[in-house]
Amino acid sequence: MRNQLYIILFISAFLSGNSQSNFQKFNKLSSAKKWWVIFHPFKAKKALKISLEANRVSDSIRHTNLLDRDHAGGQVDAFRHAYWMARLKEEIGTRAARSLGKSHEKDNHKMFKKRKLEEGVLPDEISSEMDLYNNEIGLSLTSKGIKTPKKGLIYRVINAITAGKMKIIKKDKKGRFLTCNSLIIKSSALKGKWKNDKCLVNSNYQR
Repeated sequence: MRNQLYIILFISAFLSGNSQSNFQKFNKLSSAKKWWVIFHPFKAKKALKISLEANRVSDSIRHTNLLDRDHAGGQVDAFRHAYWMARLKEEIGTRAARSLGKSHEKDNHKMFKKRKLEEGVLPDEISSEMDLYNNEIGLSLTSKGIKTPKKGLIYRVINAITAGKMKIIKKDKKGRFLTCNSLIIKSSALKGKWKNDKCLVNSNYQR
């Protein structure tokens, strides 16, 4: 998620008249993210603020026992995306929020090809499927123009996760990826593969 902040930082600086030092960053962005900026320039500052907020809140949740503490394919990962989308919908609406989420996921395949890490883990097809699914759940939790109290929204997202309404990637207690048949996937079978045998399960799955 943090990668999409560069777009918002650029347009934010551009609108405030301080864009000269940001053109190089903008030019390095994926085409999908550049197009999001072009079509949603005046929503960028709000999107930046919310994206930073979502990262801070999810990092805090990660250090509690409210969820599984797994920020890469686990419940905390699901929380981050759902909370992000829920807040974006409140501030910039469903369509703009969804398109930003999709732009981020489109970039994941390019990140994979360039071997860049997202949240410390190389992205793959199943993680993008998970994120897009959880984005939609997040969008269903709020309404545009109606700001939910922060604590209330946090628990609304957590309750949706513990009720199994979102998706996470199946792992064992040691954090090893599993197939849908509960077989351990060797790390060598995952290296350099966008498509693999990882399995999505409901977010209340018990390891």
